Amino acid sequence: MQIDILTLFPEMIETVFNTSILKKAQEKNKFQYNLVNFRDYTENKHNKVDDYPYGGGAGMVLSPQPIFDAVESITKDKNSKPRVILMCPQGDRYTQKKAEELSKEEHLIIICGHYEGYDERIREHLVTDEISIGDYILTGGELGAMVVVDSVVRLLPEVLGNQESAPQDSYSTGLLEHPHYTRPADFRGMKVPEILTSGDHAKIEAWRKNESLKRTYMRRRDLLENFPLTEEEKEFIRKLKELENKND
Repeated sequence: MQIDILTLFPEMIETVFNTSILKKAQEKNKFQYNLVNFRDYTENKHNKVDDYPYGGGAGMVLSPQPIFDAVESITKDKNSKPRVILMCPQGDRYTQKKAEELSKEEHLIIICGHYEGYDERIREHLVTDEISIGDYILTGGELGAMVVVDSVVRLLPEVLGNQESAPQDSYSTGLLEHPHYTRPADFRGMKVPEILTSGDHAKIEAWRKNESLKRTYMRRRDLLENFPLTEEEKEFIRKLKELENKND
């Protein structure tokens, strides 16, 4: 996978991309990245990439020219058509499903904005996706871009040491992940559930499934609204509701 990131502050990203899983993924040649300072493409004699908005108002707006030219420079010798992602608080809320979708692409271009916003022509005529990592405002799109890249790259084949890790993560199954325990089995009187040390794999899997359902019900009930529950799982949720009502 090729990932190009348009940013005015490439130094923010460099360290993160050369650390931990992202560094290992590069060493395995699973992805490569290119940080593009789109200020290098401006035709403004003062090297400006923004201007005052038509109609007045607070803040500055990123101009279309340097961003269009930067993307066209990146893609001019490419046969494939990349996904061009705009990091923006107005974009679609980022999800694990979106990460899985993007991980199947060969080429991603991510645009990181600053200032008040983007010239609308960038949205309308250049990008394929607008992504928001949450309902809050950041100084720029770099932090969001790093979140997207990390979540996508870890899904690429052979990036994680254990290939079973990603499919079992919270949200990958549609539910929150079950609790985890490790040694010692008894830590300061706090004991690991006996079933996990029983060696009965069928019972362990059933326990994990129920705990995953329970944790999702307690913390993120919205995830259950469109989740295809089996009759057995519906009955388990019904009992959770009964217990909850009894304790109220």
